Amino acid sequence: MDKPGVLRVAIACNIKTDHTSEADAEFDEPETIEAISTALRNGGFETIVLDAADQFPRKLIAASPDIVFNIAEGRSGRSREAQVPAILEYYGVPYSGSDAAALSVSLDKAMTKRLAQSCGVETPAFCIITRGAPELSSNLPDGLPCDLLDELPGGLRFPVIVKPNAEGSGKGITDDCVAEDMPQLSALTGRLADYHEGGLLAEQYIGGREFTVGILGNGSGLRVLEPMEIIYRQHRGPYNIYSCEVKRNFREYVDYSCPPDIPPALVNKIKSDAITVYNALGCMDFARADFRLSADGRVYFIEINPLPGLRPHYSDFPILAEYNGINYGNLIRTILGFALDRYGMRRVVTRDE
Repeated sequence: MDKPGVLRVAIACNIKTDHTSEADAEFDEPETIEAISTALRNGGFETIVLDAADQFPRKLIAASPDIVFNIAEGRSGRSREAQVPAILEYYGVPYSGSDAAALSVSLDKAMTKRLAQSCGVETPAFCIITRGAPELSSNLPDGLPCDLLDELPGGLRFPVIVKPNAEGSGKGITDDCVAEDMPQLSALTGRLADYHEGGLLAEQYIGGREFTVGILGNGSGLRVLEPMEIIYRQHRGPYNIYSCEVKRNFREYVDYSCPPDIPPALVNKIKSDAITVYNALGCMDFARADFRLSADGRVYFIEINPLPGLRPHYSDFPILAEYNGINYGNLIRTILGFALDRYGMRRVVTRDE
């Protein structure tokens, strides 16, 4: 029986069942879902888990939550992260995190980069490689067949990093995903041909320092956490790549430094650019943005993730939050608290762990 006055929070998620399948790489471990549930229960909420698989709308109606804590990645397609938020919006159910529009756009890395550029945020030169010949297109009106090019379009120069344009969690990003010439580029695009939804992103490789920054809140209550530097201490190839394998075994390959040892002006630039992209997309409650700092001191926006992983002591966002003095329980409750504020719903008094 529900307790009077206690808000019922449903955790919408995709539960990982196959740890050997890259298709499930974005899905959440049962331990992550339990950690979120525990954090919310410690704040006085009642929780229920809703697996965003078959019959999700029926499960949602039957559960009748007051609000949904959304970490669902969706089933398939270039707009998959928008699927659960769109369903929640259709049924008028409040939920945490960014809306369907922001999640749909942000998963498309090239589209997000174009939006960032329109706001004056610098991002590495890039182009999209579509399935087929392949064809390449950037800001050119028409794509050009790869085998007719003497050099890359749109100001792009080798070396370039090649990755799926509409994937997350490092899917498709391997230790050898940097091409130094056209033959290597053709080989990479052939190997990644299965990632055809949204095409492949070929981006100028920036051989500099790497940072990720967390953003919490909305409007005037927006807080940008101190950036966290990702420091490579063991190399798996000639280039520093935050690959899927490195992320899985991060304790072996990288160290983290927060706050980073860079001048305040560069820290402020990273934070400012993160806020600009966050607001331009219309992100809500929380997100994480990635940057590279070139050898000549230029800050380059790489991508933003409004649905970052929340696995405790593993995912980048909880790790950098800890560096910023926010323990896991308070992080989860803070995210939900921002959502409750947006909907004008009563907050539950939380306690530190």
